[in-house]
Amino acid sequence: MSYMALYRKFRPREFSEVKGQDHIVSTLKNQIKTDRIGHAYLFVGTRGTGKTTMAKLFSKAINCESPREDGSPCGQCACCRSADAGSSMNVIEMDAASNNGVDDVRRIIEEVSYPPTEGRYKVYIIDEVHMLSTAAFNALLKTLEEPPSYVIFILATTEPHKLPVTILSRCQRYDFHRISNEIIASRLRELTDAEGVQIEERALSYIARAGDGSMRDAISLLDQCIAFYLGEELTFDKALLALGAVDTDIFSRLTRCITIHDVAGALSVLDEVVGQGRELSQFITDFIWYLRNLMLIKSGGGMEDALDMTSDNVARLKEEAAQLELPVIFRYIRVLSDLSAKLRFSTQKRVITEIGLITLCRPQMEDDAGSIVERLISIEDKLEGGEYQSAAAMPMMPSEPVEKVPFPDALPEEVEDLARRWPVVMAGIESGMMRTMLAKALVSATPEGHILLVYDMMQPEQRTALEYMTYTRNEKLINKLALEEYLSGEAQANIIVDIKGNEASAPKEKMYTSIVDAIARATGTEVIVEDF
Repeated sequence: MSYMALYRKFRPREFSEVKGQDHIVSTLKNQIKTDRIGHAYLFVGTRGTGKTTMAKLFSKAINCESPREDGSPCGQCACCRSADAGSSMNVIEMDAASNNGVDDVRRIIEEVSYPPTEGRYKVYIIDEVHMLSTAAFNALLKTLEEPPSYVIFILATTEPHKLPVTILSRCQRYDFHRISNEIIASRLRELTDAEGVQIEERALSYIARAGDGSMRDAISLLDQCIAFYLGEELTFDKALLALGAVDTDIFSRLTRCITIHDVAGALSVLDEVVGQGRELSQFITDFIWYLRNLMLIKSGGGMEDALDMTSDNVARLKEEAAQLELPVIFRYIRVLSDLSAKLRFSTQKRVITEIGLITLCRPQMEDDAGSIVERLISIEDKLEGGEYQSAAAMPMMPSEPVEKVPFPDALPEEVEDLARRWPVVMAGIESGMMRTMLAKALVSATPEGHILLVYDMMQPEQRTALEYMTYTRNEKLINKLALEEYLSGEAQANIIVDIKGNEASAPKEKMYTSIVDAIARATGTEVIVEDF
């Protein structure tokens, strides 16, 4: 007898063996127990989540001659045995990807007039139903709406948005969730125990995660690893080698190279990965996952529980995360996600990957908000380290503003006057970077006596300016505090600055954006600027 793949050999034969779809199992079992079986079902979900398996299991259960009390099939009657053997005449499967024409649907319409040869129901399972042509859908509509009492349709698809509304409205829809890594790993452990395969827990967890929510994909990867090391214990390192993956130490080294903008070091790590025969698409996918873990650690709030790794690895991730800011991690993930999409269709994967790594190491090559913030952070670090000494090369405000001089609180009239003179006030700021970022804001005086800066979040350069003005170090908004100190000195009164995105609007009649506007409002006359 030829070898049978594990995902086929261990396909669930009763509802209790279905993992990760309890909400659907409970509903279908209740329908069977109460004899409230519908005539048309739509199973929706990503690949490998159990749509076809559930369709076959449901077909088996509704035709079972002596079902159990909970609605599960007995597995012993003639209908159950023929269903398990795949020889049931009551279950007709059709792949709409290769049978998507009107003639294929007409064949079904002709067949439904004949009752089942055994059991109560005749079940039609149409997989990848979104591949049917428009004419085929139209031909199926009437039969799908009012089939004979002994006919049930089960449609399965990964892309429900491609189905006509007329089809969706005639079906009971069931959404299959992506299966968690814990559930997949538990199922893989059952399979390896049944097959007598020794495997490390760490390898099991990695294979489960590599399945990306798909039970079938995870079982197929396990099958591949077992075949690669047939008769041997399957360790974590062996699983990495079999799947063309990379250990986290590689990602740690690569992240450090990118953080210090070491292009030669990053390309050296890539050369090592290629030399080991790793698959670059999988390498980038795993690197994105590694950065995702860094992002969760950096976000705080006890996110360590969401990581599928040992406490030692979590501790090492915390050390890595301490060296990075969240906007920087966001940029890394964005660049690598774009790279991952390009690798799918590229014939020069190594060259494309090298370009991506160089882009990560050289944020000045991009002009998006994330790369600008990373460059500003880098400049701050160099300033603090004394690397830049020239005043012309110091665009940032001091990293730690000195304590404010104890001025009295500003009166609303004083704040209004400050806002009215804003262009002149702003010209006295020494930092060119600060002046540039402030020039992008709309400025007003609030009724509470504060200066309000409002940035348009629809504009990338204004989002960057907002991130600059709200940049936090040592739990202090250092640029905001420095601006408040400067304004307080100008007004000889304590000035508070509020900084917001455009979701919080300030009174337009009190906003000042230029010296021309300020003069016009102060004098009540129109100001005309002429070039000479």
